[in-house]
Amino acid sequence: MQDIRNIAIIAHVDHGKTTLVDKMMLAGKLFRDGQDNSGQVLDANDLERERGITILSKNVSINWKGVKINIIDTPGHSDFGGEVERVLNMADGCILLVDAFEGPMPQTRFVLQKALEIGLKPIVVVNKVDKPNCRPEEVYEMVFDLMFSLNATEDQLDFPVVYGSAKNGWMSEDWKKPTDNIEYLLDKIVEVIPAPKQLEGTPQMLITSLDYSNYTGRIAVGRVHRGVLASGMNVTISHRDGSQEKTKIKELHTFEGMGHAKTDQVGSGDICAVIGLDRFEIGDTICDFENPEPLPPIAIDEPTMSMLFTINDSPFFGKEGKYVTSRHINDRLEKELEKNLALRVRPFEDATDKWIVSGRGVLHLSVLVETMRREGYELQVGQPQVIFKEINGEKYEPIEELTINVPEEFSSKMIDMVTRRKGEMTSMESQGDRTNIEFDIPSRGIMGLRTNVLTASQGEAIMAHRFKEYQPFKGEITRRVNGSMIAMETGTAFAYSIDKLQDRGKFFIDPGEEVYAGEVVGEHVHDNDLVINVTKAKQLTNVRASGSDDKARVIPKVVMSLEECLEYIKADELLEVTPKSMRMRKITLDHTERKRLNKE
Repeated sequence: MQDIRNIAIIAHVDHGKTTLVDKMMLAGKLFRDGQDNSGQVLDANDLERERGITILSKNVSINWKGVKINIIDTPGHSDFGGEVERVLNMADGCILLVDAFEGPMPQTRFVLQKALEIGLKPIVVVNKVDKPNCRPEEVYEMVFDLMFSLNATEDQLDFPVVYGSAKNGWMSEDWKKPTDNIEYLLDKIVEVIPAPKQLEGTPQMLITSLDYSNYTGRIAVGRVHRGVLASGMNVTISHRDGSQEKTKIKELHTFEGMGHAKTDQVGSGDICAVIGLDRFEIGDTICDFENPEPLPPIAIDEPTMSMLFTINDSPFFGKEGKYVTSRHINDRLEKELEKNLALRVRPFEDATDKWIVSGRGVLHLSVLVETMRREGYELQVGQPQVIFKEINGEKYEPIEELTINVPEEFSSKMIDMVTRRKGEMTSMESQGDRTNIEFDIPSRGIMGLRTNVLTASQGEAIMAHRFKEYQPFKGEITRRVNGSMIAMETGTAFAYSIDKLQDRGKFFIDPGEEVYAGEVVGEHVHDNDLVINVTKAKQLTNVRASGSDDKARVIPKVVMSLEECLEYIKADELLEVTPKSMRMRKITLDHTERKRLNKE
C-alpha cells in the first residue's frame, strides 16, 4: 500500500496559496528541465489569470521521498465558500498560509473555521517574511489567538510553524535563517499530517467535485472513505434525496502530477476520479452493490444574494452573441448547477424567459455572468437583491463582517461612509501607519461601497468582507443618489452633442458609439432622470472665417467593470451583457411609456 498524505491549502486572498503550490510542484519534479513554469500553473482559466484569484479548487499530487502528497488548492474569497467547504472533506490536514505583515484576515478566519470543524490538523506557514516591514512573531501570536477563539482542540493548537517566502522558494523553522529550498515544509507535512486511516469493509466514496471530459462525459472525483474500489466493479449510487441506482464503474484514475493515471484499484484514503457513471450529483455516495451504506451529504451554506437573469431583448439583440435564446440560457444555467453547489436557480413567476439566480455574493454571481459572456451568451441581468428571511414574523437580513485597512488619515472618512450605510464599528487597531477597522454591516450596504471607499482613500484601501449571520432588518439605506441620463433616440452618438451636454453630468459612452432609445448613457448631476439627445449632429454653416467654430472637446468616458455596473444600476434598470459590450438600460425603453408608469 502506498503511503499517502492529503492536504488542503487555505488562506486569505493574495497571501500566496497558488504560488506555494507551484513551488511544491517544482520540488516534486513535475516539470521537465527547461519547461516554462512562470507561475500560477493551476490558475489556467482566463478569468482566474486576469483577476489573479483562484475561483475553482484544483487537485495535484507530488511524490516526496516515496510518499504521495495530494495537494488541494482552494479559493480564498468567501464568495466561493461553496468550493472550499466541499473540498475540505477530501483532506486530512491543512496548511494555513498567513502573510507575515497582514496577519490573519477575515477570509482566513472563514476558511480556518470550516477546517477546524471537520477536525483537520493545521500546519501554519508564515509567508512573505522577505517583506521589509514584516512581523512574523506577532503574526504567530495572532494565529494562535485566532485558533483559540475558534475553539480548536489541544492537538490542533499544538501546531508546527514554518517561516519562509513562497515567491523566493524557501522555507525554514527560523525566519532569520533563510534556506534555498522548501524541503523543510515537505518533510514537516510527511511528519505531522496523519496518514488517512485504512478502513476495511464495503466500499464508500463521497463525490466532492466534478470533472468533465468531452470523450467520457462527467467524471466523479472524491476520496475513497472505506474499502477498495476497482475498475469494472458493480456499485450503487446513493443520491442526496435517498433514491438509489445500480451501475458499474468503467475506469478509475488517480491523480499523478497535474494529470490523471489509469489504475485498476484504489484503496481507502486516496483521491480518485471515477469514469462511466451516468447520473450523479455532488454529495452522492458511491457504495456497495449488495448493501449500500451512504455517507452524510455535504452541507452548504445558504445563498444571500439573488439576481434576475433574462434574455436580451434590446434593439441590438443578437449582433454579437452566438447563444441568445431562452433555451440556450436555461441549459447553461442547468449545467452550472451541477458543479456550482452554492448556486440556486428558479424560474421567475410564470415567465419562461426569466430566472432568479441566487448565490453567495456579487462576486460569485458576476463570475458566472462573465464566464457566460465569454462563451458567447447574450443576456440581461437585474439589480442584485439581498435575500431576506422571515423569522417569527420579523424581517431578517444578512449581515457581513467588513474589514477595511487604510492609511490613518482616511480612517474617519471610512467610518462615516460605513455608518451611513447602517454599519456598526466593532474594533479599530493601528498597524504602523495604517489602521485596521472592523464593522458589522448589512449585505445591502456593501453593494457599491467598494468604488466609494477606493475613491475616498485615493485607492489605498484594502477591503474584505464575509457573511456572518442573519439579523433583524436595519432600516432603509440610501443607494445611488444621482439620476441617469437616458438616450432619446437610436443612432450614433456625436461629439458635437456630447460636448454641449457635458455640464449635465458624466458620460459612459464615447463619440461614434451606437446607442438606442432608453439606454443609460451617463450619470446626471441631479437626482432626477434626464432624457437627452446625443445623436444630434452639427448643422452646416456657410461661415468661412476660421475660428468661428469651436472644436468639440469631449472628456473620456467613465469605464466600469462588471461588478461596478451591477452595483450601480437602479431597481428600474437592467444591465445588458454581450460578448463584446456591456450597456445599462431602463427596463421600459420608451420615454412616454416610462412617464405614464411613473404617474400611476
